[in-house]
Amino acid sequence: MTPAILTTALPVPTTSPQDEHWMRHALALAERAEREYGEIPVGAVLVDAAGDPIGEGWNFNIASHDPSAHAEIVAMREGGRRLGNHRLLGCTLYVTLEPCAMCAMAIVHARIARLVYAAADPKTGACGSVFDLLADPRHNHRVEVVSGLLATEAGTRLSNYFRAKRGKPPLP
Repeated sequence: MTPAILTTALPVPTTSPQDEHWMRHALALAERAEREYGEIPVGAVLVDAAGDPIGEGWNFNIASHDPSAHAEIVAMREGGRRLGNHRLLGCTLYVTLEPCAMCAMAIVHARIARLVYAAADPKTGACGSVFDLLADPRHNHRVEVVSGLLATEAGTRLSNYFRAKRGKPPLP
């Protein structure tokens, strides 16, 4: 059964040309994950408060046999190493698919300031679709969330990945 990926673009509040630039970079990483590793095409870029990239990643859980190696986690690990800190204060995380519960809680624990994601995930999304863990008032940290930036492109890539796995023709 193909997972449903929401490809409809949602209203996108307060984005900038820089947001689109980094999301396009995340989409390129997602494409690399699929092309080079056969992974589900999800990419992520972590940018510091000055707008400089400090971490990037793509889904690598299948190839690495690591259930925690989601694109977001890989990018945050790299960012933490580069900053020499487990707190990623002032950072923005760009990801091509709405984070799952594991990634959403890692975002809270890392104190990410802002999350920008493309396609919503109506099966396991934890930032507004199935759950909204980032908005839970019991957390001691708040994350600004922007959803839907380049959602159609991200959703189509994901849908086509699963269609190819099932021998179906790609969507246009």
